[in-house]
Amino acid sequence: MQFQISESDGGYVAEGVSVPIVTQGETLDELASNIREAVGLYVEGENLAELGFAPAPSVLVNFELPASVHA
Repeated sequence: MQFQISESDGGYVAEGVSVPIVTQGETLDELASNIREAVGLYVEGENLAELGFAPAPSVLVNFELPASVHA
């Protein structure tokens, strides 16, 4: 599962790329926890194969940095 993360109003928002999941958190740690919880609720009681996922899917997170940030 892939999530796009962006900053929003002093916190962070994660939007599922291929799943209808949106969650938020004040910190990245809280957001990661909320993503795990949201994914768990989304697949609870579902046949993962029918949803097109492996038996133990991983979560891939992309984080967009503002254009003014330089590496």
